[in-house]
Formats: sequence, structure tokens, C-alpha cells
Amino acid sequence: MATYNTGFSKFDRSQRIKYITDNGSLTTEEATGLYSYDAGEPLVQQVFGEMIENYIGNFPLPMGILPQLLINGERFMVPFVTEESSVVAAAAKAAKFWATRGGFRAEVVSMTKKGQVHFTWNGAPHLIQALFPNIQLKLLQETEALTKQMNQRGGGITAIQLLDKRAELTDYYQLDLSFETADAMGANFINSCLETIAAALQKLPELNSGESKVEVIMAILSNYTPDCTVKCKVECPVEELSGWGKELTGQAFATKFKQAVDIANLDIPRAVTHNKGIMNGVDALLLATGNDCRATAAAVHSYAARSGTYKSLSTIQLTENMFRYEITLPLSVGTAGGITRIHPMVKKALTVMNNPDARQLMMIAAASGMASNFSAIASLVTTGIQRGHMRMHLSNVLNQLQADLPEREKAQHHFRGKTVTYSAVEAYINEIRRTL
Repeated sequence: MATYNTGFSKFDRSQRIKYITDNGSLTTEEATGLYSYDAGEPLVQQVFGEMIENYIGNFPLPMGILPQLLINGERFMVPFVTEESSVVAAAAKAAKFWATRGGFRAEVVSMTKKGQVHFTWNGAPHLIQALFPNIQLKLLQETEALTKQMNQRGGGITAIQLLDKRAELTDYYQLDLSFETADAMGANFINSCLETIAAALQKLPELNSGESKVEVIMAILSNYTPDCTVKCKVECPVEELSGWGKELTGQAFATKFKQAVDIANLDIPRAVTHNKGIMNGVDALLLATGNDCRATAAAVHSYAARSGTYKSLSTIQLTENMFRYEITLPLSVGTAGGITRIHPMVKKALTVMNNPDARQLMMIAAASGMASNFSAIASLVTTGIQRGHMRMHLSNVLNQLQADLPEREKAQHHFRGKTVTYSAVEAYINEIRRTL
């Protein structure tokens, strides 16, 4: 029976692996396999080992490349890290398609990020409002040591607002802060500023005298970033859309494509999958560049529901002669700080893109998401999503069945144009092996 060891975090790596072997279901041989994916360079392996707590091993994911993504007239090679078959191929197909039709047009609308200090104060409401201009200056002064370097890079705290939330919770107020963080995602910078302000707030004599007292509940950045947004669009004459495939004319393709987007704005179940198609490209790039895809997903999906109903993140305009498709995404990303300076593959990924700044990365991410989404919808309204996906799935099934090269070649020929399922591939491989 497994025993819980409260000192697990103090173990070194070999002790942790022995512990999970002794108390878990891994065999000694399987546990030894945790060393199989170690980096060849000791210093790189040390980086991985120190990146998280209770480290036991590396978890590799494949990295692929979009060989050409044309954004505002500039070509980028874009790294994708993903485990999902056909994501790279689908985005690459859309990127190639639009490269001959003017490419993607992107612009960063704003890079403002948010953080809050949540607190209660039991004094007279009119008093804190009257005192706030002076309080604001004092709080900014408290953060000067933290913001000095960020200010030099064009960032820093750009605004502080006092929000009266007493109608929602007794004595509850909020300091709502706006930040610019230059090329950093800025989470550590923002949280450090907020905690410094929270500590100062509790010491201000004008708010903490007699029976009046500030009680800080929490100080934390917000991953909801509706003021840190990027727009991306593609457009071309309707007749040029016939180049996607042979199934539909340009007009028929445009009409069905618009219907698919309209449905995503009317139907929540479809909208979720529609937006997931955008995030296929966004997340793959964020993983490759060491950005927080979890924070981005939270921001993006809450942004999709900002009207009160969850909808498509994309919009479409279709006239008699022109097709225009556009997305707006809240993307808080960075190319400096975090793991960008220590993770060897993140460094390579950024180098592949000629080391973009945060503004450029926002545009590349938006275009990557649009490419993934466009390809998915285009497939849905023409051949269906499974043809390309299952072709890639066949390779995964053959790997699971440990098929050798002759078996793989026969299977790929046999299943050309056929539906691929695990049971069908397994039966075919078994039949080959029985005839040997």
C-alpha cells in the first residue's frame, strides 16, 4: 500500500523516482525510462531540472514549422509545438493559400494589462474618494524602485483607479491598475508592483487611523486582458477562393464559409469548437515560445463571452465580389523574461522568427490562429475535417502497432481514400503478418 511522504519535495531526483517506483505502479524498468529523455548537455538538463518543483523527467513534444506565414508583407517561419495531428499541416496550407492573396494583415490595438488590489475599508466612502488623488501619488512613489527599469523600456504603471464595490460586498473596494510591460509578459513585474502597493495601502495614516482600517484581501494580476488586443484579417476577391479545392466555386465556398461563421455566432457548442480551432495555432506558437497558453486561453474564451453570450472570435464580411475574414484576440505575450532566456528550444524558436518583439509576436500568434481556423472551416465546408486528420492519424496508429517500414508502406497505400480507424488498421496489419 502506498504511503504518503511529506518530505518528497526535499528528495533529489533519483530519490523521487525510487519513491514513485516503491509506492506507485511503475516498474523499475519503466522508472529508469524517465532518464531516456534527458538533455545531452548537462547545463541544459540542469535548467529543466530546476524549472519546476518535484522534477522527475522531461516530457518531449514535437516541434514543427510553418515554412511561410506572410504578415504585413513580411515572411515568417513559425514554430509550432503540438501533439495534435494535422494542426501544422492545416495551418501551413492556409498560410500558403493566403500568401498568394496578399497574406495576413495584422495590427496591435493596445498592449495594456491589468492588475487589482482587492481590499476592504470601513471608513466614510466620501473620504477615501476625496483623499485618493494624494493616495495615488504616494502609492506610485512606493513602486519607483520596481518600475524604474520598466519605465526606461517604455513600460510601467499607466493608471490607477479606485473602484467602489460596496454594493457587491460589504466595505469592498478595488484598486484597478493598468500596466505596460514592453517585451515582457510581465506577470512577475505586475504582481510585485501590486503587492508593494497593497503593503503601502495598509500603512497609509489617512486610511488607517482611529476605527478606520484597510484590510487587504489579495493583490494579483488579471489574466483578462481586453485592452491588450491584436486584430488580424485576410481578404480577396470571391472568385479567388476557388483555389482552395476543386469541390466548390469561389462563390459557393464563400457562401458556405460565411454560413459556418454565422452558426458559430448563434450556437455556443459550435462556437467553442470554432474558437478551439483558432487556439490550435495560437497555443502551438505560445508553447514554442515559452508563453503562458493557459492564461491566454482564459483571456480569449472570456473575451469571446464579453457580450454575455459565448460567440465566435472571428467575423466575416461577404459582398458580391469581396471576401473579408477577421479576428480580434486578447493576447498578453512576451519575448523577454520568464523562460525565454533559459529554455534552449524557446531560444531556437524565437531565433527561427528572427527574434520578434512582443508586438510582433502578438501579430504572428493572431495570424497563426487565423490560419488554423480558416483551414478548419474550409475543410468542414468542402471535404470534411477527417480526410486530412485521419491521414495523419494513420501514422500514429501504425506507431502504436509498431509497424515496420514495409507494413507502413502497404498500409498507407491500402488506406488511401479510405476511412481510418484503429480497429481497421489493426486488422489490416494483423492480416499482413499472418501471411508472412
